Amino acid sequence: MAEVTSPIVELAEWFDTAPGQYALAWERERYDELVADVFGYHAWQVGLPGLDLLRANRMPFKGWVGTETVEGEWQQASVIAAPDALPFESQSVDLLLLPHTFECTDAPHLVLREVERVLVPEGRVIVSGFNPWSLWGARNAIPGMEDWLPSSRQAQMSVPRLKDWLKLLSFDIDSSHYGCFVPACRTDQWLKRWHFLERQGARWWKMGGAVYVVSAVKRVAGMRVIGPAWKKKGKAAAAATVAVNRSAHADE
Repeated sequence: MAEVTSPIVELAEWFDTAPGQYALAWERERYDELVADVFGYHAWQVGLPGLDLLRANRMPFKGWVGTETVEGEWQQASVIAAPDALPFESQSVDLLLLPHTFECTDAPHLVLREVERVLVPEGRVIVSGFNPWSLWGARNAIPGMEDWLPSSRQAQMSVPRLKDWLKLLSFDIDSSHYGCFVPACRTDQWLKRWHFLERQGARWWKMGGAVYVVSAVKRVAGMRVIGPAWKKKGKAAAAATVAVNRSAHADE
């Protein structure tokens, strides 16, 4: 029987390649921009232990969640758990990062339900992944061609589908970004030559980027408190009009 490689291992190996490093550089910039002004107490990153995507955030606690034991300098705690079964109390996390989590799971909808459960009201989730509608993603879909992106056994999540699922869970999408518009090149030299397409692609073909980053905020419907009826002051009743009959014999 052929040995089956874990999607997590495939993803880590792919990120060591020239296109992988190119994609990571773009993602780091987007994460730095998005997490810088997110405030709270507890921030967790799910997956990619070798990357500190919370480095620009100023929360007092930063942790990492994954399915394998890792040692890192940036996280204050690490937890072994699957992304669809996070060992956190409900409404206890202020910021949750999901870098390429959907490329490593067969149940993305369960992951999003866990995200909704553990985030506090107004908490934020930031998701990144490969865009199946890009030039890079198209190579994986063409029969007979060698896969360009890793983890082809898992269904890649498109941004419209991700947004629909988030909205069903009462999330508000506040930003979405696409990057890596260059053709599928294996060398750093050619990636740099095509780098000028980044600006053109972001302007004319936004949904064609090979990688996306989406940020969303958990909303909770508010309640309007109505006081008891006896606390309401009623309007003063108007004085009754008295009819006076002035007859000619009033003095008799």
